[in-house]
Amino acid sequence: MQWRGKQKGLVGISLGGDWGEPVDISNQKDIEAAERYVQFYLGWFATPIFHGDYPQVMKDFIGRKSVQQGLGTSRLPTFSPQEKSYIKGTCDFLGIGHYTTRYITQKNNPSSRGSSSYFTDRDLAELVDPRWPDPGSEWLYSVPWGFRRLLNFVKSQYGNPMIYVTENGVSEKMACTELCDEWRIHYHKDYINEMLKAIKDGVNVRGYTAWSLLDKFEWDEGYSERFGLYYVDFRNKNKPRYPKASVQFYKRVISSNGFPNQRELEGSPRNKQKCQSSCKVSETATDHSRVEGRLFIVPIHRFI
Repeated sequence: MQWRGKQKGLVGISLGGDWGEPVDISNQKDIEAAERYVQFYLGWFATPIFHGDYPQVMKDFIGRKSVQQGLGTSRLPTFSPQEKSYIKGTCDFLGIGHYTTRYITQKNNPSSRGSSSYFTDRDLAELVDPRWPDPGSEWLYSVPWGFRRLLNFVKSQYGNPMIYVTENGVSEKMACTELCDEWRIHYHKDYINEMLKAIKDGVNVRGYTAWSLLDKFEWDEGYSERFGLYYVDFRNKNKPRYPKASVQFYKRVISSNGFPNQRELEGSPRNKQKCQSSCKVSETATDHSRVEGRLFIVPIHRFI
């Protein structure tokens, strides 16, 4: 503990978490399935850190399926009393990486030993609304209201810890280089707005970071999906970088620590020019988009 006295530092963890909404809010099985979705996703790691053990629903479902498979013990490991005491409370803040939401409904999956997995243990099915925008990754739909609900879930489940949003963004998957990425501006604007609503709900959000600064290697999708605020020309050996329209939007959010006043935007020379998308990268590409909406000034930290 010497570091804390000397450096006044904090230690936390960043976890991924998407929201699960019941398909039928009047159906108790769907409500319970949606709860399981979040507990198996975020709670799997967060609950031991904040409460010292795995979520009870994980222990119940995996334990029952392990018995049905003829196993002597649950496939979910058991913490010893010493381990529970050691890990509980080992987090000064919680980082959240959030991108999207799913509709969830109850679905009974087989319990045969050969077919068991994280996905079948949950006994649920994931659905999406075809009206949800999906500009890039096949798994990523823009569902801003789910963000507020996830943040409030963290507040109620874990005693309202300090939260830093460490990842939030949207990709593009297209042959054309869209420097005027208006869909990304809408995504960030809508998600930040839902985060601000959560703050007004009393959620202890301390900071927000957009994902990501640059286009980069995206897991098994390689360079085919671009999350960056800056376009990177990977075909050029020098890897030149060009600002997309979202850069100017995010800069204004940072400088205002919230959404800028509409009068400020209307007075900006950049907003008197028309935003045009292009299939050819230009070094002069800039953001000329206009942000609609009311002013929000909130006490969150600024991140670059």
